[in-house]
Amino acid sequence: MEIGVEISLYPLKADFVPAVHQFLERLEARPGLKVVTNSLSTQVFGGFEEVMDTLRVALGASFASLAGGAERAVFVMKMIGPLPPA
Repeated sequence: MEIGVEISLYPLKADFVPAVHQFLERLEARPGLKVVTNSLSTQVFGGFEEVMDTLRVALGASFASLAGGAERAVFVMKMIGPLPPA
């Protein structure tokens, strides 16, 4: 089953750009997913298991990275599915 997820990341710190780029690199490192980025959000498309596994790892790494500096972030996600096979 194919799904799509739209994600916006809002690191709650002045120097937010590196955190966003690191998150995007984690998403794009996963083969088999389609990742589309614009200035407001990122869309990830693929099989349900693959998308959810990738999000679990990428979100966990982002939260762990922020925790090291006693910082926080907000992730806003919308999901759609099932989608027709690509």
